[in-house]
Amino acid sequence: MFMPMFYDPYFWVILISIAISSWASINVNSTFGRYADVNNHNDITGAEAAEMILANAGIQDVKIQPISGQLTDNYNPQTKILSLSEPVYNSTSISAVGVAAHEVGHAIQDHTQYAPMTFRSALVPVVNLGSNLAMPLILIGLFFGLNQIFIKAGILCFAAVLVFQLVTLPVEFNASARALKQLKITGILDNQELSSGRKVLTAAALTYVAAVVSSLLQIFHLILLFGNHNQDN
Repeated sequence: MFMPMFYDPYFWVILISIAISSWASINVNSTFGRYADVNNHNDITGAEAAEMILANAGIQDVKIQPISGQLTDNYNPQTKILSLSEPVYNSTSISAVGVAAHEVGHAIQDHTQYAPMTFRSALVPVVNLGSNLAMPLILIGLFFGLNQIFIKAGILCFAAVLVFQLVTLPVEFNASARALKQLKITGILDNQELSSGRKVLTAAALTYVAAVVSSLLQIFHLILLFGNHNQDN
């Protein structure tokens, strides 16, 4: 019996996942762009803000460097390198300073051995392996006639990625909280600017929430898909 696409649960799971991811991406880019044209009252660049906050936190072993791209900012705890994207490194906007402070928040977490960050770093090799094996295992399972051992192993690999994303949530929210605290303590932003900076960091944090929801939906989709096949057999 023909079932219209909009009655198909698989269709809705995929559509909702795409919609959530798209919304999060559009939201963070639009929020960043809104405050990318608003300079902070001190005319401090993202790189200068990072230097000030690192100094205030007593951290001297972190190197700040520019990196190409937009919103590619990151902190590497292995190399102690804080990379700021071109729109952040030299910009004096509230968005730039907020993002730079967030990345320094990760450096402070590393410096203080923040437990969730340490745990997330330990998960990286497992997650990388799981993300690379997930689809091949499922495809092997399909090739051997819906072999449930391989399919379940593939789904478990996807679940490992989800665990990593869940652990990432407190790390990212804590880094933003540390950023806002440091921006206030150092006086880089005033109270009104802090409110705007909080909006930028909240929008960025929601992308991680969206990633968790999308992964949950993806795993649900796989269980729904192969669970139904299993029942049919």
